[in-house]
Amino acid sequence: MTEEKRTEIAAIGEFGLIDRLQQQITLQQESTVYGIGDDAAVIQTGELCTVVTTDLLTEGVHFDLRYVPLRHLGYKAVAVNVSDVAAMNAIPRQITVSMALSNRFSVEAVEELYAGIRLACEQYKVDLVGGDTTASGAGLTLSVTALGTAAPHELVYRNGARVGDVICVSGDLGAAYMGLQVLEREKEVFIANPNMQPQLESYEYIVGRQLKPEARMDLIHELRELGIRPTAMIDISDGLASELFHISHRSGVGIAINEDKIPVAEETGRAADEFRIDATTCALNGGEDYELLFTLDPADYERISKETDITAIGLVRKAEEGLYLITRGSNRRPLQAQGWQHFKKK
Repeated sequence: MTEEKRTEIAAIGEFGLIDRLQQQITLQQESTVYGIGDDAAVIQTGELCTVVTTDLLTEGVHFDLRYVPLRHLGYKAVAVNVSDVAAMNAIPRQITVSMALSNRFSVEAVEELYAGIRLACEQYKVDLVGGDTTASGAGLTLSVTALGTAAPHELVYRNGARVGDVICVSGDLGAAYMGLQVLEREKEVFIANPNMQPQLESYEYIVGRQLKPEARMDLIHELRELGIRPTAMIDISDGLASELFHISHRSGVGIAINEDKIPVAEETGRAADEFRIDATTCALNGGEDYELLFTLDPADYERISKETDITAIGLVRKAEEGLYLITRGSNRRPLQAQGWQHFKKK
């Protein structure tokens, strides 16, 4: 009897699994413009296209309720989906929310969760139009689906980067990761001594970036007002390096970024020093910043470089040049994606 082959998911990773499954799927509807492989799927619905994206948040994997308030969790669950809509250069319109929860959650706890969801709906001007609720054997799982719209010519995919384009990021990077390190440290202190109160006063910014991230819809609206359309775009959920690999893979290009250009907030740098972690490593591999990474025609970058919190961190190169980081010492180092990896062995 032939032994059935078994491949551990950890051996190919989340994105390897997605690519493998995608190869087995055939699109059958003419209205499906773009399926698996970007921040959202694209469906033709008349003059406008609808973008659809779903994120799953699981207790014990994506969040720890020992330090994540339910209201913040509800807000974040919406924001991370809106961020995917933003990465398509689309405008969010509706969401659905589904959840599985155990009997340890009261009605009041669910209402607190939904208070955060409502706040996010108000912030991003989206309507909550449905979902599903079911029981769970343990813990809480949230699934949010967001729908947005854009004209076909407004949509931006991961596959449009061109040699010579400027590589840009919004905001600053690494803060959410360092906020998580602080929260995890304070949790361990509390477990060891429940009488100890968390010391978070000097970490307000980075903790806030972890607990209540914001989707950068403000930047999308600003780019539209200026008549600027990025050539490629993705949101930074798994770390800058990982997202650069996605753009490189989909666009068939090389990438060169400069270490001294990667934006890191002062508080992030101080926390990184305290934890003895390299701040550049936090920015490259930390994840959950939900800033936007995108490429621009150089002429378009010149138009916005002094008007927004956008930083040019490098250039798109020819594919044969690969992906590399130019260090502060002017050395070239191959870029490695070591951010959040689902299914990795503990």
